[in-house]
Amino acid sequence: MRSHTDMQLRRILTDVLGLKPGQADDFEADTGLFGHLPELDSMAVAGLLTEMEDRLDIVIEDDEVDGELLESFGNLLAFAEAKRKAA
Repeated sequence: MRSHTDMQLRRILTDVLGLKPGQADDFEADTGLFGHLPELDSMAVAGLLTEMEDRLDIVIEDDEVDGELLESFGNLLAFAEAKRKAA
């Protein structure tokens, strides 16, 4: 059973990156993001983080963003869930 944050994050990725409908539904924890999805380039990262802040009601500090965060869906989801718990 997917968490609310998980489902929201999949919608955000689909909307921001213009993924095919259902494409994000197949993402596993180890699904690669940055460097694996051509849609997620350096320009798209800022939009993705902004949408995450808006839709998940979190604040993402610049020093929290690194390559590891965007390496996999699981990393991004764990980060988003931790931010929501702390908010």
